[in-house]
Amino acid sequence: VAAGAHMLDVNAGIPLADEPAILAETIKLVQSLTDLPLSIDSSIVEALEAGLSVYQGKALVNSVTGEDEQMERVLPLVKKHGAAVVAISNDETGISEDPDVRFAVAKKIVERAADYGIPAADVVVDPLVMPIGAMGTAGRQAFAIVRKLREELGVNTTCGASNISFGLPNRHALNAVFLAMAAGAGMTSAIMNPLHQEELTGIMAADVLNGHDKDCRAWIKKFREPAAEGTGGEAAGRRGERRRRRG
Repeated sequence: VAAGAHMLDVNAGIPLADEPAILAETIKLVQSLTDLPLSIDSSIVEALEAGLSVYQGKALVNSVTGEDEQMERVLPLVKKHGAAVVAISNDETGISEDPDVRFAVAKKIVERAADYGIPAADVVVDPLVMPIGAMGTAGRQAFAIVRKLREELGVNTTCGASNISFGLPNRHALNAVFLAMAAGAGMTSAIMNPLHQEELTGIMAADVLNGHDKDCRAWIKKFREPAAEGTGGEAAGRRGERRRRRG
């Protein structure tokens, strides 16, 4: 939280444990410590339901895929609790390397959500960024699909910030540039560790350059060097002396 996170992802996936009960208790504990909104993260529908039942405020459900059975189980919960939902761009056929297929899956989820009364503004699409080390076009694909999602479906987007650099050295530098470029393409959020300063700086720079940081206030607050001890007072004194001389 102190590092600048805007939302916390809460996952209680512990093997052989009672995940619904643990997730509900964890959410109550975290909400007693911070006012940040939470992403309730589980692949088990019963755990999502348990978490949503105790959550105070508007949650983000992480996640629903394009599989018909999962949409039929998860989307009614999202609607019932007035939550938003992360839509993962894969379905029964798995994850396609074709960005057009991933867009089609995302569109199907957005349309199905609308059938349940969930507006597009409450659907956050994860277009599933591929590792650039395994697929050289992964970056261009990601930027293109993000633009298309914003322009044609009007949805917010997210991704795992470190997916793009999997298997490569100097990952934080690569992630930082990817995040800045993705933001320029219209991506509105990312799942990341705010303690990784290089990546956080990339996002803050993107906010400045895309006009999202009014008057560069957040950037200046974060990076302006403090005045040397005594400098402020001495400068003020010199200004006052000059004014007296003019008088």
